[in-house]
Amino acid sequence: MKPRQKRFIFIIAGVAILGVAIGLILYALQNNVSLYFTPTQVFNKEAPQGRNFRIGGLVVEHSVKREGDGLTVNFDVTDTAKTMHVIYKGILPDLFKEGKGVVAHGKINESNIFIADEVLAKHDENYNASEVVNALKMANGAQSSVPASPVQGSSEYNKSSR
Repeated sequence: MKPRQKRFIFIIAGVAILGVAIGLILYALQNNVSLYFTPTQVFNKEAPQGRNFRIGGLVVEHSVKREGDGLTVNFDVTDTAKTMHVIYKGILPDLFKEGKGVVAHGKINESNIFIADEVLAKHDENYNASEVVNALKMANGAQSSVPASPVQGSSEYNKSSR
């Protein structure tokens, strides 16, 4: 075999190995990717059925109801256009409050209720997740009353969060 043919075979083998490695990585990450949706997108059937995803928005005032077991909590999340009922069994974050931003991770059941396995609350009244702010603006036709979030990398933000 000529040196030129050997180089060509090594290049082809390298590209094949790289392709297999990338394919395996993407297959492994497929189950770990969790996409973000608003209640409006969930009602429009844009959210995946039978798979985990995140839903975010504001907790509706007077919607938080605790069950007798002390761990199960029912509440509604809204993007001001649509509202989604959420059931969560676990300990809520300390900053979880009605009227505040929340992101819940879980899936939709057959009754179109979001069953959350994790609930995240925003950490500061001056900060809103950009995904939530953008979703609320889109739901209100770019006329949202939600304040813009500070730039996370700014020194002012870093000083206030310490």
